[in-house]
Amino acid sequence: MALYALYEHAAGYAVFSVNEFEEISMLLPQVEQSVTDLSRFNALVKLVGFSPFKTAVSALENVNAISEGLVPDDLLSFLDSVLPKASKKNKFTLGVADPKLGAALAEALKIQCSHIGAVPEILRGIRHHFPKLVKGFSEKSAGVAQLGLGHSYSRCKVKFNVHRSDNMIIQSIALLDQLDKDINTFSMRIREWYSYHFPELVKIVPENYLFAKVAHFIKDRKSLSQESLEGLEEVVMDSEKAQAIIDASKMSMGMDISVIDLLNIEMFAKRVVKLSEYRHQLAEYLHSKMNNVAPNLQSLIGDQVGARLISKAGSLTNLAKYPASTVQILGAEKALFRALKTKSNTPKYGLLFNSTFIGRATAKNKGRISRFLANKCSIASRIDCFTESPNNVFGEALKQQVEDRLKFYESGETPRRNLEVMKEAMEAAAEISAVQSQSQPSAKKKKKNKKRKHENKDANGDADETLDETANGNGLPDETIQQCEAETEREPKKKKKKKNKNKEVEV
Repeated sequence: MALYALYEHAAGYAVFSVNEFEEISMLLPQVEQSVTDLSRFNALVKLVGFSPFKTAVSALENVNAISEGLVPDDLLSFLDSVLPKASKKNKFTLGVADPKLGAALAEALKIQCSHIGAVPEILRGIRHHFPKLVKGFSEKSAGVAQLGLGHSYSRCKVKFNVHRSDNMIIQSIALLDQLDKDINTFSMRIREWYSYHFPELVKIVPENYLFAKVAHFIKDRKSLSQESLEGLEEVVMDSEKAQAIIDASKMSMGMDISVIDLLNIEMFAKRVVKLSEYRHQLAEYLHSKMNNVAPNLQSLIGDQVGARLISKAGSLTNLAKYPASTVQILGAEKALFRALKTKSNTPKYGLLFNSTFIGRATAKNKGRISRFLANKCSIASRIDCFTESPNNVFGEALKQQVEDRLKFYESGETPRRNLEVMKEAMEAAAEISAVQSQSQPSAKKKKKNKKRKHENKDANGDADETLDETANGNGLPDETIQQCEAETEREPKKKKKKKNKNKEVEV
């Protein structure tokens, strides 16, 4: 059986025929040794056809399609012209590097594809000696093409779905968890440190944030008097507590501290207060981001639990791809593998345990409600990921379904059918989108046109800057381009004159 190898380069597609493939597959160690030697590798491989990309934009479109496991039209037409027609007598195999691309090609062209055996070593040799195997191609032009396409592909991936801001949610929830740990640790430290001087304050002000603010305000307890009552009331927001603090300062059992020690305690308390305030600002920022990115998931399980699910999955798109059974135990991987290893009961919930629904359910129904909640979370994440105009209508409907299921487990009250709830949610979402489209139709069109123009400029600009004409450019001189532009400008004027003549004749 003959073997053809498909190699995707930044400059275009190339197909090589492999000589004596059946003997080569039996001698795989010898193939590995001959890969680095060009003279020996030339005896194994022969170039059948090479199809360069016409423009940098087409190269970017082709590489995006291949990375997603799709077959571009350019590749299909090239393989149809190069490969022989498959028949019972003439059988061959096409070697590819990506198994997803191989499956797509096998389905589209009805040919046999392979990515195992000697194919990886042959493709490795082609990659190593590619500039020397294609005539009129050099290592410099190959490097320029790879560098240009690599930059444009990376830039396209970074720009992809900018408005989702999954990375911002992942970083903010990670910082929020870290701030919670740090603030708790620092608050315990300030309590222990300041209690040497004023131990009675801990019982009067048990809250961490408030204790740090009061310690920063009081400083030396001996300086407290009835005149500082108004300032304490503004900090504590309670007149009785403020009066109790002043009374306790007069009868305190604490030790005297020097001015330098009090200064350090004051600076540390100020840092704790600022960290707590920044933590509150970060929670508001996370709320706004979740409202823009995943409003339905936010309405269903809240900001922090939804953000932790997105962070654990890696992105909202990955979370939408997960089945409900995976969402249910997301975050409890160690317990799951431990249970599988010891053959004990698997965990019922992971990050979803922090949701209020599971806390409100009885011990008997915790597993049931976690499974039901995971199902609704997967639906909400898919709606958020693939909808064009995000809103929280479906999230509120799914939340009401979970509430009804909780009532069903407690009292036996039958909940509404899922079909009815989803129909109502779809009608409400359609009304909202209709209102939005009526209010701002012209602005949306302008924004879309601007975006298209901007994307075309970015694509053409990136291509012209990075790719060399010998590798991926179209190679047209400036004079021919100017002539084409002038002709396109003249055409509509001619049409207008003809229309006017016809009108005159009719009159």
